[in-house]
Amino acid sequence: MSELDTSLDINLNDGTAAEQDVGDADEAEGFDWAIVEIFGHRRHAGKIREEERFGTKMLRIDVPKVNAVYGKADSETVTGWTTHYYGGASIFSLTLSDEASVLRANRPYVSPYRAAIPAPEPEDDACDEDDDGICF
Repeated sequence: MSELDTSLDINLNDGTAAEQDVGDADEAEGFDWAIVEIFGHRRHAGKIREEERFGTKMLRIDVPKVNAVYGKADSETVTGWTTHYYGGASIFSLTLSDEASVLRANRPYVSPYRAAIPAPEPEDDACDEDDDGICF
């Protein structure tokens, strides 16, 4: 096994995916960018490759955790990765993609109705002191 393979820990008891830093995965051979649908119900976008696990060939997909600043187009940064493994029979659809599309697909949801209103400017006369010295 390679160094990348040995850094993975999957907790099979609770069914969660492993979260780790796979920063060297870009240099590792065999990774392609893709969008994968599982049973037609779950969709993952990330780096994929075929690996042998548990005596069978499985699809490994590393999904990036993307942070983006609202209103800034080029503010996407990858803060970590989540790894999922799936057997071949569970794959409903696989669409090859590029890195920009994968990062865009994993951006956090921002409501289109979110108003980006700047804070009001402080006014000099806004604070009228009453005879008790409290500003409202």
